[in-house]
Amino acid sequence: MTIEHDVKSLDLATGGRYRIDWAEQEMPVLRAIRERFVREKPLQGVRVSACLHVTTETANLMHTLQAGGADVVLCASNPLSTQDDVAAALVAHYEIPVFAIKGEDNDTYYEHIKAALDHQPNITMDDGADLVGTIHKRRRELLDDIIGGTEETTTGVIRLRAMAKDGALAFPVIAVNDSDTKHMFDNRYGTGQSTLDGVIRSTNILLAGRTLVVAGYGWCGKGLAQRARGMGANVIVTEVEPLNALEAVMDGFRVMTMNEAAEVGDIFITVTGDVNVIDVGHFERMKSGAIVANSGHFNVELNLKGLRGMSEGDPRLVRPFVEEYRVKGRPIYVLGEGRLINLAAAEGHPASVMDMSFANQALAAEHMLRNGSDMSPQVYRIPEDVDKEIARIKLEAMGIHIDKLTSEQETYLNQWEEGT
Repeated sequence: MTIEHDVKSLDLATGGRYRIDWAEQEMPVLRAIRERFVREKPLQGVRVSACLHVTTETANLMHTLQAGGADVVLCASNPLSTQDDVAAALVAHYEIPVFAIKGEDNDTYYEHIKAALDHQPNITMDDGADLVGTIHKRRRELLDDIIGGTEETTTGVIRLRAMAKDGALAFPVIAVNDSDTKHMFDNRYGTGQSTLDGVIRSTNILLAGRTLVVAGYGWCGKGLAQRARGMGANVIVTEVEPLNALEAVMDGFRVMTMNEAAEVGDIFITVTGDVNVIDVGHFERMKSGAIVANSGHFNVELNLKGLRGMSEGDPRLVRPFVEEYRVKGRPIYVLGEGRLINLAAAEGHPASVMDMSFANQALAAEHMLRNGSDMSPQVYRIPEDVDKEIARIKLEAMGIHIDKLTSEQETYLNQWEEGT
């Protein structure tokens, strides 16, 4: 194999190819874009460095970009999110350089980011802004060749907006996460289902009758709370934003502080994007056998350093992806090392919802190539007409038809003279 790569084993490639093909059946929007890309080659000769979760759905995105003429390199955006058979298949069957191994240590993770950036990208594609952050901190010589980037997740968008506000961002980035066909569906339905999938796979517990605490009531938190309730859990929501908290109350959930929730919760899941959402004081209040997981992008949502400092001895692995800490003689269980539980212990979002998210990524890359030279170093939403077109194609693929405004209705909506 002459293609540069660092994956677990190319022997896994055949199984990975089968799973990529399986996911592709559930991704009709991306498939339609790929068919156009094959004909038009809108990304011909463009170097794309992508730092994304290496899953079957991501593989179909990489295939689509490649079909559009892009020269693509992929690395993982989380040390535990790589599906090793998929990484192998991308190298062996699609001839795409991949640098990702599930469970890689922190040094290897950043070596893989370096390898992706050595590709000298024209377009970056991030899930958490690690490529953009590394370029600005340590690889500024690459800036001259960069047209722009795209960002997949809420955490990354928050980072990028902070950079733009400080005047530090050196090139434009499209916030794919802000597209309605991304955050309203991927975050709510994808995170909601896949997070519980990861918790159940790693623990094999029954959710019905348990008290489950959801930290954060953004789109991810809404989906998670709704699905947990649907499986019989008694759901508590913690929030810092008054409007989000009020919405959770109106949706029928109990809302309280994390200090209060810590004493009654059986399962805790963070989806905020912030640091130390579950802190030392909360761990101290938890009852024996509490289960703690994170489905926000980074493991900083759980103060694991503080937990280690207060625990009796080293944690022990009692099941795959389940570590037991002892606090004052009580066990507390942390899932997936505090990393994204839906990818650490499960397979991430279902392909049918990632279909829209990655359609946004593909079209955002095309839009950036066409318009990047006229865009300032800011964070942008994808154009509304592109967002709506993705929704239209998705509905069409599902066999669903909707009404169209008549000319009379359009006229009425665009005038002000007619009153009651």
